[in-house]
Amino acid sequence: MTARERREQLLTVGRALFAEKGFEGTSVEEIASRADVSKPVVYEHFGGKEGMYAVIVDREVEALLGALSGALATKAHPRQLVERAALALLGYIEKSPDGFRILVRDSPVAQASGTFSSLLGDVSAQVEGLLGDQFRKRGLDPAVAPVYSQMLVGMVALAGQHWAEVREPSKQVVASHMVNLAWNGLSSLERRPDLPED
Repeated sequence: MTARERREQLLTVGRALFAEKGFEGTSVEEIASRADVSKPVVYEHFGGKEGMYAVIVDREVEALLGALSGALATKAHPRQLVERAALALLGYIEKSPDGFRILVRDSPVAQASGTFSSLLGDVSAQVEGLLGDQFRKRGLDPAVAPVYSQMLVGMVALAGQHWAEVREPSKQVVASHMVNLAWNGLSSLERRPDLPED
């Protein structure tokens, strides 16, 4: 095996173990054993499980952010953008269940970026711009777009986490219900929502 092939093999083995057992439950010994190499080979390529985990998380964040950004980057009706984003998230979960499990777990690796929450923050910033434009066009206050973008992205992310575990109903049905709630909620926003006094 070339050094590159060995590195990819180790990442594949590590990814499966981190998804199955989490960061704390996975050891360098187990990674080496499953890859049929010695522990020093793992250390040589990654410096330890922290280094391997960081590479895996970075790859998954890049894949998911790419899918979501691609869905939001095109010119389309806002409802279509919500549909595309929901399907992009569910499509990523479907194609990369191990990667998604790794992303949604709490990471012990201290990083400013590369976590699921930082990825959601990046997506929220994109959604915020789209919502701000739509709020202005509809006579709504664009200053509240950041709050709505966090709510919208959070709803989709949590629904995605649930679907990752149960896998039913189908991806299309779940996406259609996400869009139904998000779009119908957004399309009927009050200009000045208020809670009744006690």
